[in-house]
Amino acid sequence: MKISVIVPTYNEKGVLENCIESLGAQSHKDFDTIVVDDGSTDGTLEILKNLKRPLPNFNFSKQNHKGPGAARNLGASLAKGEILVFVDADMTFDENFLTNLVEPIEKKNAKGTFSKEEFVANWDNVWARCWSINEGWEPHRRHPKNYPDFQPVFRAILKSEFDRVEGFTPGGYDDDWSLYRKLGYEAMNAPGAIYYHKNPDNLIEIFKHAKWVSKRKYKLGIIGKIYNLLVYSFPISVWQGLRKSILKREPLFLVFKIVYDFGAFVGILEFVLKRNGAK
Repeated sequence: MKISVIVPTYNEKGVLENCIESLGAQSHKDFDTIVVDDGSTDGTLEILKNLKRPLPNFNFSKQNHKGPGAARNLGASLAKGEILVFVDADMTFDENFLTNLVEPIEKKNAKGTFSKEEFVANWDNVWARCWSINEGWEPHRRHPKNYPDFQPVFRAILKSEFDRVEGFTPGGYDDDWSLYRKLGYEAMNAPGAIYYHKNPDNLIEIFKHAKWVSKRKYKLGIIGKIYNLLVYSFPISVWQGLRKSILKREPLFLVFKIVYDFGAFVGILEFVLKRNGAK
């Protein structure tokens, strides 16, 4: 079955070329690649136009900044493959990643897959390690221990299934869960599909990412938002930062925690004010 690999990107010119080169080294050769520039302002489009080693069957498109869900939908509309694969611009891959990722689909054991073999690409960076500590992940991996074999985030899916539910519902950080909500089933783990994914590795990126992540729906509506504002408040942030700095023997985690939680606090406030303004 032919594969289409879709790569949404937004201001990631520093990592995008590595991602594309890694795709070019795949043992599976029958795939096309669509990169969708989601309104970047950092010169990403020039990187795409001037790639040193563009892939066979390579295409790129662009849109105004609408978020990764909308970018993936645009890429899917241009795809030629029977299986869609969704990756991020800050990922690189083992040479057998695509082969192993789609194998359960080709064998008709699953309609969609993900991989538990997701490793932190920049583990030598202290801020990247702090990110994993904050998330509660296993060292070197981007998952906690005992991660289940079925998950709501799809890395690969039959295009017919994707089209049946009209793709993702764009909305922000958790829009990649929208596919699962529409389909009514989760993705199956694909053993051996190894890949590497960067954690945010500087304080500016950590602040921006935390702010973006927090702009989402919360359980219990306004009560949930107020609760999370308390969770990310400065006194709680300092206490949690100190505690985990000691437990994990990572002194800089305190700095990380203050920056991350401040970003999340700001993000929730902006989200609330925007929603109230829209009303």
